[in-house]
Amino acid sequence: MSHVEETAEPAPGSLAELARRHGLRPAIARPRFPVYLRRLWERRHFVLTYATSRNVSKYSGSALGQLWQVITPLLNAAIYYVMFGLILGGSDRVPNYPAFLLTGMFVFTYTQRTATAGAKSISGNLSLIRALHFPRASLPLAYTIQELQQLAISMGVLLLIVVLTGELPNWFWLVIPVVLVLQTMFNIGAGLILARLGSQLRDLGQLLPFIMRTWLYASGVFFAIHDKVVNRAGLPEWVATVMYLNPAASYIEWMRDILIGSHSPPPMVWLACLVWAVLALVLGSWYFWRAEDRYGRG
Repeated sequence: MSHVEETAEPAPGSLAELARRHGLRPAIARPRFPVYLRRLWERRHFVLTYATSRNVSKYSGSALGQLWQVITPLLNAAIYYVMFGLILGGSDRVPNYPAFLLTGMFVFTYTQRTATAGAKSISGNLSLIRALHFPRASLPLAYTIQELQQLAISMGVLLLIVVLTGELPNWFWLVIPVVLVLQTMFNIGAGLILARLGSQLRDLGQLLPFIMRTWLYASGVFFAIHDKVVNRAGLPEWVATVMYLNPAASYIEWMRDILIGSHSPPPMVWLACLVWAVLALVLGSWYFWRAEDRYGRG
């Protein structure tokens, strides 16, 4: 008995065979990764314009407008200062606790808001995705740039407050852009990963606030990690090391090391910042690209 093997070639005379013969390809076909990155770079002006327009429109309906970019983290920091600094006595064990707390809040908020926005960037823009053909990574990337633009204002306020609390500017402040570039690389990668997960898991939006709150408490925003974990809780040294290697904690600790003269985290946090930035950006870009032809379908 003879067996007829199936073939991937389109049937003669079919539309698929005609399209193949004339070099036509599906409009939603996923391009090769290098080609995808090139197309994404070509859309950089769209990404920047989209991010800027979202920033302008976000607070257009409020009386204080763009000032909410600064007021919101400041109000959060004030609440946490009363709770953790005054009521729970955190300010008694940490030098310059206001600058310590505000630095942690501003740096963590940047990553938190980027990750949360990235998770909704695909599922919240289905009409745009289905109407226009463009690299879908443009959306989570635009959300990251939007948060970076807001951070620029917040950092200006943070530096002013740090000076008012007694810290003097020095040459180490020139490293601040390096920290922010590495953190932005990490945020882009995390946003891309969460964008794909958010497009597939409808319940992610409900779980993300709890995940972010847990991450907040584990990142040393309100307390000095080594003092809290080793000196006061009596836990092994490796527990503090693991907490320092948490990406959010690493960027916070490095920024504190730059801004606060009395703060000295382990040197490994600098290396952790670099590793997390490269790892997240590479893996996040590849992971998001793998599902490029499935976004907006179904």
